[in-house]
Amino acid sequence: MIRFVEETGSTNADMQALAERGAPEGSWLRAARQTGGRGRMGRTWESPAGNLHCSTLVRVGLDDPQPHTLALVAANAVHALIAPLCAGQARIKWPNDVLVDGAKIAGILLERTGDSIVIGIGINVTGHPAGLDRPVTSLAAQGAADAEAGALLERLAMLFAHWLAIWRAQGLEPVLAHWLLNAHPRGTAMRVVQPDGAIVEGQFDTLDRHGMLMLRLANGDSRAIHAGDIILG
Repeated sequence: MIRFVEETGSTNADMQALAERGAPEGSWLRAARQTGGRGRMGRTWESPAGNLHCSTLVRVGLDDPQPHTLALVAANAVHALIAPLCAGQARIKWPNDVLVDGAKIAGILLERTGDSIVIGIGINVTGHPAGLDRPVTSLAAQGAADAEAGALLERLAMLFAHWLAIWRAQGLEPVLAHWLLNAHPRGTAMRVVQPDGAIVEGQFDTLDRHGMLMLRLANGDSRAIHAGDIILG
């Protein structure tokens, strides 16, 4: 079920409230505009009309894979939606972004409430912000001028349900394999700004079986990264 509102503060906050009132898994909420959209690491996510701002929820069961790996499920779904529409090459960037030729086009934010994981997804459809410290793009800038947020969400909901079913029935392994196929290539240089501000530099190696990023350091050692802001190149 997809609900639509013209304007709200945050679809994630609204979906958290709906989850607490018993909303079923598979519920989606889309807003034409958000006034308080949030990204990872406390960033503001610009949410003008025309772009896709939406949230869904997953009720986590005892036999499910680890909840944080739903970020990989969502990334696979968003990539599958975006990649065929773009003139450039769409790639997934750990943990929760999709880039096209190195420019961010979509972001994903996971938040927990009770037994539910709320997954917020923002996709630049008709426009993208200017003046940021990193490149950004939109579907319109990538040649998909006819893309429309409502129709995109209908397709996204189906793709997410597909990957969620795989995650539940087959475990994390096929989700990881598909993620790696569409992510930044092994050996990609990256700088990781960790939550405490420490910076670690190295090359992307792989993801471990729990979905953590494995960084190859200059001395050849491998280091697991559990959280951080990734800067490529």
